[in-house]
Amino acid sequence: MRRQRNRTKLSMEDIEFRTTLLRSLKNCLEAADKLNEIYKKTNETLDLILGNQLEIKHTRTEITNIIQTPDSRPEERKNQVNDLKCEEAKNTQLEKQNEKRIQKCEDSVRSLWDSFKRTNIRIIGVPEDEREQDIENLFEEIMTENFPHLVKEMDLQVQEARRTPNKRNPKRTTPRHIIIKMPRAKDKERILKTARERNSVTYKGIPIRLSADFSTETLQARREWQEIFKVMNTKNLQPRLLYPAKLSFRIEGQIKSFTGKEKLKDFITTKPGLYEMLKGIL
Repeated sequence: MRRQRNRTKLSMEDIEFRTTLLRSLKNCLEAADKLNEIYKKTNETLDLILGNQLEIKHTRTEITNIIQTPDSRPEERKNQVNDLKCEEAKNTQLEKQNEKRIQKCEDSVRSLWDSFKRTNIRIIGVPEDEREQDIENLFEEIMTENFPHLVKEMDLQVQEARRTPNKRNPKRTTPRHIIIKMPRAKDKERILKTARERNSVTYKGIPIRLSADFSTETLQARREWQEIFKVMNTKNLQPRLLYPAKLSFRIEGQIKSFTGKEKLKDFITTKPGLYEMLKGIL
């Protein structure tokens, strides 16, 4: 009977492993299809941009030639210049459309890269040389030290654990971050939610930080809100950073959100108290 139970247990573990593997493979294939689609659209956009740039260059050359060439019919030359200026205005509009297309492609690539990382947890502040060959167990120790109830309630599994970047820079004074890849996004969200509620996370008494893992572009966009976020947090405005880099906060009983600093600047001009709070950093 004991042997039969062991075989059943192993069989269940094998099924769970295969299910996780198939799920990961499916996600990779879907991501590859999206990446291929983005690649095709990017090439089409670049071809269009190159064609428009050649047309713009040709139009400007024609304007220059007409202006510089002596002509006995000044009225006709004036009409030609006006026509070409209208054409240049159209080309300027094309340039703006091209910029929008490029931004759309960049946003698509960023979104795809973020989807690759959606089950990742980024751990910041763990000293270098701390169990470098055993990072997965190190993560379990962090969980046990800070969230023992989660360890008991969750089936804590780790697909991948590593430092980033892979190579250590001797000139860098801060430790490299640790990336933990979970099999399920809901597990990651539950851990991060508990970490936010706890406010203080440590490893052997050393303060560390747990956060979601994003693409370089998304991380940079979120960092631009960092100083404003800290000020709002001290004033109990309940700030939050929404995906990908939208600042949200509560003021006068309402929740406001902004995708960029320019819109926030316009808003604070209508709120004297908020203006005084942010005028030195915005």
